[in-house]
Amino acid sequence: MSNHLKLLETVKVGSYTLKNRLVMAPLTRNRAGAGNVVGTINAEYYRQRSSAGLIVTEATQISPQALGHPNTPGIHSPEQIEGWKLITKAVHENNGRIFLQLWHVGRISHPSLQPNGELPVAPSAIAPEGMAKTYTGQQPFVIPRALETDEIPQIVEQYRQAAENAMIAGFDGVEIHSANGYLLDQFLHDGSNQRTDQYGISIKNRSQFLMLVVEAVKSIWGSDRVGVRLSPSGTFGSMSDSNPKALFTYVVQELNRFNLGYLHLIEPRVQGNIDAEDPNMELSSSYFRTFYNGTIISAGGHNRETGEATLRSEQADLIAYGRHFIANPDLPKRFAINAPLNPYDRSTFYGGDEHGYIDYPFLTTTLQSVS
Repeated sequence: MSNHLKLLETVKVGSYTLKNRLVMAPLTRNRAGAGNVVGTINAEYYRQRSSAGLIVTEATQISPQALGHPNTPGIHSPEQIEGWKLITKAVHENNGRIFLQLWHVGRISHPSLQPNGELPVAPSAIAPEGMAKTYTGQQPFVIPRALETDEIPQIVEQYRQAAENAMIAGFDGVEIHSANGYLLDQFLHDGSNQRTDQYGISIKNRSQFLMLVVEAVKSIWGSDRVGVRLSPSGTFGSMSDSNPKALFTYVVQELNRFNLGYLHLIEPRVQGNIDAEDPNMELSSSYFRTFYNGTIISAGGHNRETGEATLRSEQADLIAYGRHFIANPDLPKRFAINAPLNPYDRSTFYGGDEHGYIDYPFLTTTLQSVS
């Protein structure tokens, strides 16, 4: 590998010039406080990692109904907005850029997490396999309630309002979470969407909800400060489709018309939060590069070498790092001098206190210039 790292080059993303091509991936940490409000400990966590070219926050629910995991943050109450202001201020004071990821979990929830103990909602009344994480431990997923046709515009409006709240909170942009088996992803796949109205049956119809959300969010931020995250090969959350290549080729091509800031693609190497044992790389960023005209972020299992190779082969424009950014708050510096990385501790990924959150050590070595 050349001493000159493309990973450390500046890059234009929408209206911003980012200081490097490393993206801190959205990472659920389950460390929000009462009322799903972030605070000073969360601000310190993001401040430490502000050397990333771009930070995408942990997934953040757009409404009380969107909640699916304990102690995850929201962006729908005044208190939540004020909490996020601490984080955007901390990142901006360290010359960082930060986008908020907008989230509705759909059926990946449980009545104990829902307002008034109601059923979670979904495109169709089909339960996912597995267990829901609740405040009293894991419980089996329930059969969700299929959304009525006239409810979908209400959820689109929740996305729009959440995008507006993110602007009030001081973010630089937003990312629409349409991956990993959550609500928008559930609408895309025919394994979870068996509707017969205008949001079901055909690929075009199943994609319509996402396109309406993009249009609504764009009305607040403009196209160039909006990203969309997709997991074309994802099976996490019991996702399945009869023709995923046709589905996501259509979706990616449709997103071209919005001139987004970026398209964020999860590579087949990762399924949810685990590494795939035998990934089918057919639905990777290299395939979708043919169909997408804009900036692509590649996420999923990258290290320094694979990230650099992906950029040099022009399969993507930026590389997202998750676990490595958790354990290495100064990841760009470590990559610059090819320093050893701190190992990550999976047992502290979700929930807990400062341990495994804001106590990973920084390098003490003086940064050398890379030529």
